[in-house]
Amino acid sequence: MSALRAPENTVTKAKTFPSIGVLLAFFAIYVIWGSTYFAIRVAVETVPPFLAAGIRFSLAGLALFLWSRARGVRSPTPREWRNLTILGVFLFLIPYSGLFWAEKTVPSGIASVLVATIPISTALIQIFVLRKEHFRWALLAALFLGFGGVAMLALDSSSRHASLAACLVVLLSSTSWSVGTVIAKNAVLPESKVISAGVQMLLGGALLLVLSALTSEWHSVPPISARAIAAIVYLIVAGSLVAFTAYIWLLGRMPATVVTSYAYVNPVVALFIGHWIGNEDVTTRTLAGAALVLASVLLISGKRAP
Repeated sequence: MSALRAPENTVTKAKTFPSIGVLLAFFAIYVIWGSTYFAIRVAVETVPPFLAAGIRFSLAGLALFLWSRARGVRSPTPREWRNLTILGVFLFLIPYSGLFWAEKTVPSGIASVLVATIPISTALIQIFVLRKEHFRWALLAALFLGFGGVAMLALDSSSRHASLAACLVVLLSSTSWSVGTVIAKNAVLPESKVISAGVQMLLGGALLLVLSALTSEWHSVPPISARAIAAIVYLIVAGSLVAFTAYIWLLGRMPATVVTSYAYVNPVVALFIGHWIGNEDVTTRTLAGAALVLASVLLISGKRAP
């Protein structure tokens, strides 16, 4: 009997081994999404931040919307359009206007770690505002761990370009993503995740362009470098289309807890790329602060997973 079982075990192992498609998809959400922080920094060197963000998401959102409609996906209902507009504000207008603006002074690696605090702010909203989770001392310890890491990053005087005000803007604007995530749980949205995200990107990008116009960015656009144009094209195609499609594809094939592990990997990738390609300072204090934040996020996400 043992001789007959061996081939079955071999087949089982072969089936459980990740396919090339799965590996490429994880590469997209791990590495490509992690690299977008440096691409943002390159884009805002010569392109006004709100304009750069607006171009990225309006074009990416339009592409996803048209692609979904071409495949026969129904257009959102008026009620869904209203909800998607609200989510466009909380998930794209507020968080990305703050991130793009802040990356004019905050190194991309530090910005990525600050954005990774979203699970921390989400936990705070669920516990103290919505009262949907019970307070636990272990959770409080994890929160203090995260805040300690943020303080080390924001107050790191050895960083050549980091600004305390800009770091706070990233933190506060990222909190908007947590609010949007909570709203999305109970909102009536299209069944298709692709068209839903596409409309949110499109509306959020359009509002970012309006914000750019209201802040007179269009009247003082400096000469735009080819490097900045390439960065925006990369953000649209790789960051918003390829990586997002890979993310949706993975959600249909892998456990959500495995797919969302990109939240822990992206900051590491961003720190490495920012230092290796962008010559950003990565000090011992930066690494220690990043480690505390990621440990906090891992503890909070792990305790909330059930």
